[in-house]
Amino acid sequence: MTTTEQPVTISGSSSKFSEKELQQKAKDHLWMHFARQSVMEDGAGVPIIVKGEGHHIWDSTGKKYFDGLSGLFVVNAGHGRRRLAEVAARQAEELAFFPIWSYAHPNAIELADRLASYAPGDLNRVFFSTGGGEAVETAFKLAKYYWKLQGRPTKHKVISRAVAYHGTSQGALAITGIPAMKEMFEPVTPGGFRVPNTNYYRAGEMGFNGTEEEFGLWAANRIAEMIEFEGPETVAAIFLEPVQNSGGCFPPPPGYFKRVREICDQYDVLLVADEVITGFGRIGNWFASTTYGFQPDMITCAKGMTSGYSPIGATIVSDRIYEPFKHGTTSFYHGYTFGGHPVSSAVALANLDIFEEEKLNENVRTNSPIFRATLEKLKDLPIVGDVRGDGYFFGIELVKDKATKETFNDDESERLLRGFLSKALFDAGLYCRADDRGDPVVQLAPPLTIGPAEFDEIEGILRGVLSEAWTRL
Repeated sequence: MTTTEQPVTISGSSSKFSEKELQQKAKDHLWMHFARQSVMEDGAGVPIIVKGEGHHIWDSTGKKYFDGLSGLFVVNAGHGRRRLAEVAARQAEELAFFPIWSYAHPNAIELADRLASYAPGDLNRVFFSTGGGEAVETAFKLAKYYWKLQGRPTKHKVISRAVAYHGTSQGALAITGIPAMKEMFEPVTPGGFRVPNTNYYRAGEMGFNGTEEEFGLWAANRIAEMIEFEGPETVAAIFLEPVQNSGGCFPPPPGYFKRVREICDQYDVLLVADEVITGFGRIGNWFASTTYGFQPDMITCAKGMTSGYSPIGATIVSDRIYEPFKHGTTSFYHGYTFGGHPVSSAVALANLDIFEEEKLNENVRTNSPIFRATLEKLKDLPIVGDVRGDGYFFGIELVKDKATKETFNDDESERLLRGFLSKALFDAGLYCRADDRGDPVVQLAPPLTIGPAEFDEIEGILRGVLSEAWTRL
C-alpha cells in the first residue's frame, strides 16, 4: 500500500486492510495449518473469517455462515461472548502472566480444583498445558516415568486405535494412528502400536460379523491380544477417545469400555481417555468418560474448556499416578511456558460458569436424540451410507453404493471432498468438515447452544449439497 492509499475497513473486522490487501499478505507470508498453500499461491485466495456471534461466523466479504464445527470442536458456548472477553481483559490488567513453575496463581489453583470436581473417580491432580496435543504429550511422558518409578522401566510402549488422531508433536504422533500423517516425519518416536477402532459400519472389513455389543467386546479383546503379543511388561498405556474423531465419529459399542478397563487392570496398563474433543459438554457431560461409565487413569482435555476464547489444555491424573510425586525429591521435569496461563485460566472458569448457568450439558443430553433423528433423514439419499456419533458430535459417511457399502477410491474422494463438497457446503452457508482420513465423511460438531430449529437448518443445507454431489459422480 502506498502512502497515498487509504485503507478500506472490512465489514465486521477490526483490520485496517482491505480484502485484496489481506489476501496478498496471506499469500506472501501466512503458512496455514493442515492446508494446501496452493489455494493461495494459485490465486484463488482463502476465506478470511472476521466475526462470530452465537452459532454464526462472517467472512471478510460480509457473508454469513452456520458454524457447524464450533471452529474446530472448540467454541462450545458459542461465539461473541462479551463476558469472556471482559474477563480476559480484566485478568490481563491484574496479572497478565506468571508461570506455574514452582509458583502458583489463584486462577490456576481454582481451575484445577474445578476440573478435579468434574472428573470421575480419583482423578484429582491437574497438570496444565496450552492445548490438546501437549496434554497428550504430557500423559505419554508421565505414563513412561510412572512405570520407571515403580521399578518397571521396560513398560514404555503405547497402544491406540487405527485412524485415531492424538496430536502432531513427535510423541503424540507416535500415538496417532493415521499413517499418512506420519510418513513424512519418520522416524517418529518409537513404541506406538495400533488396534482396531469401533467403526461398526465397517466391522465386516475387520473380519467381524455379529451384533454391535459383540463387536465391542471383539474390538476390546484385540487390545488384550496386542498387549500379549508385545509383552505386558513392555506396555505402559493405551490412549482412547471416548468417541473417536478421525474416521468420522465412532462411538463405543455397549460394553466396550467396561471390557477395556478390565484388560488394563489385568495387565497393569494405564488407560488414558483423550477427551480433547469429547470433554466439556460435547457428548452431554463434563467428560464423556462419565457418559460411558468408565474410570480412566488420566484424562487429556483442552478445546471446550475455554470455548476457544483463550488457549489452554490439561492432563487430569489419578491419585495412584500422582502418589510417587508426593514425597521426597521426585519431580516431573516437564512443563510449558504458558501452561495454566492466568488469562486462560480466568476465561476457563467463566466459561464453565456459563455451562452451569445455561445448563449446556443438559441441553445436549435432551436434544442429541433429535439431532441424530434429523441427520438420519439424510439416509434416504443414495450417497449417505451411515450416520453415527453421540451428543453434538456426528459423522455422515458417504458411499458409492449403499447396498455393498462400497467407498470411493482416492481419486474419487479427492474430487468429491476437495474438488466439490468442502467448497459447496461453505458456499451454501455451512462450515463443517469434509474429511477422508478414513472413509469419506462429513462431520458436525456445532455449538452446544443450538436446538431443533438449527438441526433442521443444517439438514436442509446438507441435503441440497449432497444431492448435487451425487449427480456429479
